[in-house]
Amino acid sequence: MSLAFSSQSIPADLDVIIIGAGPSGCIAASLLHQQGKKVLVLEKQFFPRFSIGESLLPCCMQIIEEANMLDAVNNAGFQFKNGAAFQYGEHYTRFDFNDKYTPGPGTTFQVERAKFDKLLADTAQKQGVDIRFGQTVEHIDLTAAPCLQVHDENNGSYKVSAKYILDASGFGRVLPKLLALEQPSNLPTRSAIFTHIKDNIHDAHFDRNKILISVNPHDPSIWYWLIPFSNGHCSVGVVGEPEKLMTQGHDLKTRLQSMIAQEPSLDRLLTNASIINECRELKGYSANVTTLATNKFALLGNAGEFLDPVFSSGVTIAMQSASLAVKSLIKQLNGDTVDWDLDYSAPLMQGVDTFRTYVQAWYDTRFQQVIFHQESNPKIKSMICSILAGYAWDTSNPYVNQPDRRLNTLVELCPPITPYSFSAQKTTACTLEPLSN
Repeated sequence: MSLAFSSQSIPADLDVIIIGAGPSGCIAASLLHQQGKKVLVLEKQFFPRFSIGESLLPCCMQIIEEANMLDAVNNAGFQFKNGAAFQYGEHYTRFDFNDKYTPGPGTTFQVERAKFDKLLADTAQKQGVDIRFGQTVEHIDLTAAPCLQVHDENNGSYKVSAKYILDASGFGRVLPKLLALEQPSNLPTRSAIFTHIKDNIHDAHFDRNKILISVNPHDPSIWYWLIPFSNGHCSVGVVGEPEKLMTQGHDLKTRLQSMIAQEPSLDRLLTNASIINECRELKGYSANVTTLATNKFALLGNAGEFLDPVFSSGVTIAMQSASLAVKSLIKQLNGDTVDWDLDYSAPLMQGVDTFRTYVQAWYDTRFQQVIFHQESNPKIKSMICSILAGYAWDTSNPYVNQPDRRLNTLVELCPPITPYSFSAQKTTACTLEPLSN
């Protein structure tokens, strides 16, 4: 529990204030602290706290290592992850991230974010980073040095200034709201309904080392995630257009159960599962902004742009943005001139736009054709595998360098798919038990 943060305890001569102590905020704080910069992290909530984005990508691991947090993460007992599996009716395929095209880590973890985020914050604090919890940023003044008006946990208020502000507030999107930077995403509006379950999966063929992505056999624009954890629990969720999910019941639990019942393979897998957390919903999650960075602030991760959870890119983009922003920020703080569009925004968006290409192609089913094609070329599959492993900034990969053109050419070689080779499949009732008391 944090101590009261009075005006007398505000650090002087701060180099950087970071809004948010999630993965991007803690990574950025650690990297700046390593360079001798004076950093203050302001976090609205108290940890541990629930969050989604639980299936990391291997690309994250090299950034975690940069922040000197790798040992802490490796020793935390999280579920080992070495790939992704995809299910569509009778079609099943898997990608082993060790078989990717791009050099770098090929394994990572699946994590309960409450534990993971607290671990990163605790590790940053042990390194000497100043993190204050229960602090809500209410106003920003950029007239001179950036100045924040902050509401503290004891209903007090104070102002704090620094040479630069990093917004790592995630879906809170503090600076986009305060500075009117938000703009509509070019992705259609979708919703996610999700919860945690005690999975009780006894299927010997189920691979706990991989996230499972299942496609609704009646509507390929609807998909499900199943993310196993090391404690016998799973995160499970369904994603689709809001109006399609709304028709499945009056409450979130009923809608989730009804949607799972429509996917026979997933329904069978979860025959003995029981819900252990409340069901939650995230609506209209895709977001964009007019400006990612200036010489006074930069937006990290979801505070800047969030695409879609389908390829688990959120935490990867967050960590990548932290690493890129810090490199530019160190130059600026050391007196060098930084072009934030050229040095930060453009490199970050190169990878974001790569992910965007494959997200859009997933929903229009072009990428699903590629994923479920059974006669794939091993070299091409390794290049696609690299993107699924998070290496969306590797421009030596043709499917990163020219994603649209390469993907469209590949789609022409992959025949359309249907979920089943026969006319009907029996759909069983979802067997998830009611919420525990």
